[in-house]
Amino acid sequence: MSIERTRNFSIIAHIDHGKTTLSDRLLEATKTITQREQQDQLLDSMDLERERGITIKSHPVCMEYIAKDGVSYQLNLLDTPGHVDFSYEVSRSLAACEGALLLIDAAQGVEAQTVANIHLANEQNLKVIPVINKIDLPSADVPAVLKQLEDILQIPAEEAIQASAKEGIGIEEILEAVVEHVPAPSTEDFEDESLRASVFDSVFDTYRGVVSYVRMVTGTMKRGDGIKMMSTGKNYEIKECGVFTPKQTKRETLNAGDVGYLIANVKSSNDVKIGDTITETIRPAKDPLPGFKEIQPMVFSGIYPVTTDDFEQLKLAMGKLQINDAAFTFQAESSAALGFGFRCGFLGLLHMEIVQERLRREFDMDVISTYPGVVYKVTKTDGEMVEVDNPSFLPEQQIIETIEEPMVRAFVMTPNDYIGELMKLIADKRGELVNTETLDGTRVLLTALLPLNEILVDFNDKLKSMTRGYGSMDYEHAEYRAANLVKMDMMISGEPVDAFSVIVHRDKAEARGRHLAKKLKEVIPQQLFVVAIQAVIGGKIIARESISAMRKNVTAKCYGGDISRKRKLLEKQKEGKKRMKAVGKVNIPQDAFIKVLKTDS
Repeated sequence: MSIERTRNFSIIAHIDHGKTTLSDRLLEATKTITQREQQDQLLDSMDLERERGITIKSHPVCMEYIAKDGVSYQLNLLDTPGHVDFSYEVSRSLAACEGALLLIDAAQGVEAQTVANIHLANEQNLKVIPVINKIDLPSADVPAVLKQLEDILQIPAEEAIQASAKEGIGIEEILEAVVEHVPAPSTEDFEDESLRASVFDSVFDTYRGVVSYVRMVTGTMKRGDGIKMMSTGKNYEIKECGVFTPKQTKRETLNAGDVGYLIANVKSSNDVKIGDTITETIRPAKDPLPGFKEIQPMVFSGIYPVTTDDFEQLKLAMGKLQINDAAFTFQAESSAALGFGFRCGFLGLLHMEIVQERLRREFDMDVISTYPGVVYKVTKTDGEMVEVDNPSFLPEQQIIETIEEPMVRAFVMTPNDYIGELMKLIADKRGELVNTETLDGTRVLLTALLPLNEILVDFNDKLKSMTRGYGSMDYEHAEYRAANLVKMDMMISGEPVDAFSVIVHRDKAEARGRHLAKKLKEVIPQQLFVVAIQAVIGGKIIARESISAMRKNVTAKCYGGDISRKRKLLEKQKEGKKRMKAVGKVNIPQDAFIKVLKTDS
């Protein structure tokens, strides 16, 4: 099909505003799927996505649509995730499009993620078509949403299409708007017709190797062509190319403007870089396409196999996962307590949870993860600056000049009634309120600067429970800022256990130390001698719990008689305990690590 009759667009929205349902309806309306293939959440191929009702990976699909004027168009749709952790998936998908459908829930209105997605779309200069979804709900308030559209997003209300993906209302209007308003792909910016294709995603297929998802910009590709990856300079031969309908469907050629896939003789997941440009080996393009920016992990955690023998298997599993998920990084590390494992980088906590869940399900791996942390910038007294993502690598306190922690700019949208509680929550998390903006009669947008370390674990949960589920949050990386941070070690019977070490703010160290000590007291089994659990900062003990010794009743055999007999037996037992304490070691069982690291917040 000619490039003038091709439209590439994606659907962007806050989490749970109906993107996947709308994509299901579009596939039905264009007869891309038959009645037999029809099922809910068709583009969410992972069991995890279906169970949680969230989209994790973006899914491309090619549809053929005959418009009202009788002309047939090829519509390439890219369904995108809505959760803040997966905004990199959204930006990659948007770079492969010319337009975007902005979906807004008629009952919920504009949310924090909606605002963030609009920024992403504007950065890519996309044509945005607003769609107000779920108008069939009893709680839908369309006039209020139209007002928000104009006030918050500066989009004219008359451009909005009112629809209900569930009931199938407004689907025809959406398709017509895509054909009419989304511009066709253009090749005008390039002098020659050399092949240029942008890789926006890739997956690993056990039988066929690496499958690259590409957006064709100029030129054509067909089976047997020689191609070159511009970032690595390696050459390959195309074995198969095609489009998604939503299954992989072979095509003879892929032309400029198409969105599809290609399978070449690429064996290793590391050879395909997301955002890379593919060109021909015979007539290579001079310059690569403007790529995507490198994704920087924000959260780090150690992931270890429960049994040490599984280390190689875990390494293999992570390599395969990494090709499906460019933002996930890992490198080998070892811990005295947990053995050999990996230091992994994630975009956020949901991302970390999903990766662990995928390791368990898809690769049958049993893993333990350490407490999540962030990257700190440490300036030593000699002026050298080091980046630390693991408490074990933090230099000694006496040679540290300053420790800087990453800050995020958080945008919190909330109903007016909960402002006081949220301001207190922000203050508790060492944050500062930068701006308060009234959006309409009922809602407020709070902008705050917060340390990333503080919002990692429970900030979003607390936000949701405080605002009865009506609050929403989005954040972006802001800057690094110096803070009074210290390393806290946990000592068990005088021995430090590196798996429980954390970098924490001095004001919060004591509370955190008490909490960890109490937790460890519950999970470490009793020994034959007293075991001391201590939280220590630079040699100073700030919290302590003791596990009492298991005792045999040595005086049980004494019936009556002189007290000195009993005392003699107890003294003898005391000597034995002393000797045992000097040579005894506390073996912490594996499940104690799992319990503490899993439930700790």
